[in-house]
Amino acid sequence: MGNMLIFGMGYTSQVLAQRLRALGWTVRGTGSAGDIAFSDRAAVEAALSSATHVLSSVPPARDGSDPVLEAYGANIKEEWLEWIGYLSSTGVYGDARGAWVDETAPIGRGRRSARTQADMVWHAMSSRTRVFRLPGIYGPGRSALDRVAEGKAHRIAIPDQVFSRVHVEDIASGVIAGFDGPAGVYNLADDLPCSQNDVIDEAARLLGVAPPPMQSLEEANLSPMALGFYAENRRVANGKAKRLLGWKPAFPTYREGLRALSASTRPSMASADPAMASADQR
Repeated sequence: MGNMLIFGMGYTSQVLAQRLRALGWTVRGTGSAGDIAFSDRAAVEAALSSATHVLSSVPPARDGSDPVLEAYGANIKEEWLEWIGYLSSTGVYGDARGAWVDETAPIGRGRRSARTQADMVWHAMSSRTRVFRLPGIYGPGRSALDRVAEGKAHRIAIPDQVFSRVHVEDIASGVIAGFDGPAGVYNLADDLPCSQNDVIDEAARLLGVAPPPMQSLEEANLSPMALGFYAENRRVANGKAKRLLGWKPAFPTYREGLRALSASTRPSMASADPAMASADQR
């Protein structure tokens, strides 16, 4: 079995680590949920020296630099590592006005300039690197079900606005599929880009509550980060990961994903019929 060091043991990385440990892997990591302090150079270098695989989920710093590459980039380039991975964002594509984007689409046109730079540097650093571009991530404790239940969900009246998303378990399976697949860049997104309103409507239906009222952007009084989210409009294609990695999302749309989440927390809802497919896509 392999030995992985994860920089940034966050929400997604913890799911991946759990999957790998169940397969017999040794997994160590930095971050609040890890077992190594990022600043403990001796401990990090010791973990790197015994690792076969390295993954970074650490975002760029505010000044645009990549903390992992700045501190340990030279170590990561060492030839003993079999595999290098980086969790990036589909935000690097910027606004596509609702069009489909795949891995050949230009990047760096949006607000994520620091992320774009990190994406390119990681991709170019080694022939062993896999860059996984991720859209909106949801899963246990972080989904439209939670936002609706907590009264924090919004439905925004923006015609033709679409987004892509991916279940955290499908990210983990995509990264694992990338162990044996060719190096390169891969979008890990589900099969149905759609309006955020459709997702909120489905969550409300599963919870048996009325969806929040439709609002304008001004009425919703969103944070600057959320406003930036609504400033971009694209559909993310996942065909490359399916073709080259043999990856297949267990939750191909938000309907399966939300239904599974609702069943895990409210078993009485497990037999509920899924909502009809929307003509709108994200």
